[in-house]
Amino acid sequence: MSISAADVKQLREMTGVGMMDCKKALAETNGDIEAAVDWLRTKGLAKAAKKADRVAAEGLVGIATDGNRAAIVEINSETDFVARNEQFQSIVRNAAKLALDVNGDVAALAEAEYPDSGRTLSGELTEAIAKIGENMTLRRAAMLEVGEGVIGSYVHSAIADGLGRIGVLVGLESAGDKAKLEALGKQVAMHIAATKPLSLSADDLDPEAVERERAVFSEQAKASGKPDNIVEKMVEGRIRKYYEEVTLLAQTFVIDGENSVEKAVKNAESDVGAPIKVTGFVLYSLGEGVEKQESDFAAEVAAAAGTA
Repeated sequence: MSISAADVKQLREMTGVGMMDCKKALAETNGDIEAAVDWLRTKGLAKAAKKADRVAAEGLVGIATDGNRAAIVEINSETDFVARNEQFQSIVRNAAKLALDVNGDVAALAEAEYPDSGRTLSGELTEAIAKIGENMTLRRAAMLEVGEGVIGSYVHSAIADGLGRIGVLVGLESAGDKAKLEALGKQVAMHIAATKPLSLSADDLDPEAVERERAVFSEQAKASGKPDNIVEKMVEGRIRKYYEEVTLLAQTFVIDGENSVEKAVKNAESDVGAPIKVTGFVLYSLGEGVEKQESDFAAEVAAAAGTA
């Protein structure tokens, strides 16, 4: 029989199960939505919806590279224990590869066809939730590409190849020696993981963030009681220092501890054999910005005992 998109949507909203599984459930039950819910429950899929409101701030960041392109994804779980599950690792690894095909578009990635399953990535996650027993979410994805050169990458706290808690991509555009570019790219990526810059350069910083810093510096300088012209110079000096702290190219390169990243890259050009341009970077720190739930385990046990 023909299954309407509206019925699939309704079943998905009722159960939290992926579209392909909802469509299959309706087909198996001749379009009876209530029966389809029961069918999904018997398959262990509908219970995944009950876990959807639980905070997922652990998990893995995954990276996949393909020539002068690379993609990065973050898929979250509730506990770091799941990050060591082979099924979960496989999902993150495949998601990173799929992200290359959709140019890092997270919405398209969620609906991308998962390898050898007949499901979307979203559907595969739903299947994994039911099997592993934890909420999991595809949080974000991005892709970086250069016309000629390399995408340097680095994974910190790696638990498998290309999988870890912090992931970095950085674009180096150059016609120079690829192997030497890759080595430099990894060093710059490691620097980014350590210093967590906000932007590539001062030009890329959020103007509102800069103005907030300027306002704070201005109030601090005025409190010194110095003349306005001196206050203005103090503020500009602190803004320059702020740029050096938060913009990649102006930061002191952690590898040599002396030169700025911009200068270090410039110095590498003679070894690489061609000019080098840092085109951009992506930094994902696992769970960054996710509000984690705090729980008092002893209190929960006591409360459970009191209701037993």
